[in-house]
Amino acid sequence: MSDIPQPATRPYSQGERVQIYLGPDDPDERYHNTRCEVTDIHTDDLDSDTGRELDAYSYSLRVLETDETLTLTFRHHDLVPVEVDK
Repeated sequence: MSDIPQPATRPYSQGERVQIYLGPDDPDERYHNTRCEVTDIHTDDLDSDTGRELDAYSYSLRVLETDETLTLTFRHHDLVPVEVDK
């Protein structure tokens, strides 16, 4: 059994590379494993409802492979850091 990737323990920054990580039952599952760059950072007060600080963050993304800007935003918990290729 492989390890499940985890979101960063801090908010992502503009320009940072991330990978969308969604479950098979998620309505946006077609984006699972898509590698992107963070273009904008959004905050709201969801963290006050959940008690988890990082729940306040969502992100606009640009797909690295196609340069397409996604119309959806993704929550912090839907993104994992991309390892820099060596």
